[in-house]
Amino acid sequence: MAKEKVTLTLDSEQLGELRRLIDARSLSSTVDEAVRAYLAHQRHLDAVDRWLDELEQRFGPVDADAQTWAAGVMERWDAAARSSEVA
Repeated sequence: MAKEKVTLTLDSEQLGELRRLIDARSLSSTVDEAVRAYLAHQRHLDAVDRWLDELEQRFGPVDADAQTWAAGVMERWDAAARSSEVA
């Protein structure tokens, strides 16, 4: 895979923490891995959005109660994901 050198401006505290966490490993490969994971996540979200659009076209719009329920599920999922990141 071809590589390209770039210059990034990062939060100093976050960069310091990252360097402490990765120790002797390559900062470039760690950032590359993080970007790869972020892109995979975004592709997944895009696929879900397309799927939901298809469902809406086929079955009609989602009612407000279902949207409220789904938002609650996502909020709990996000909260759980954030708490596991801290641990």
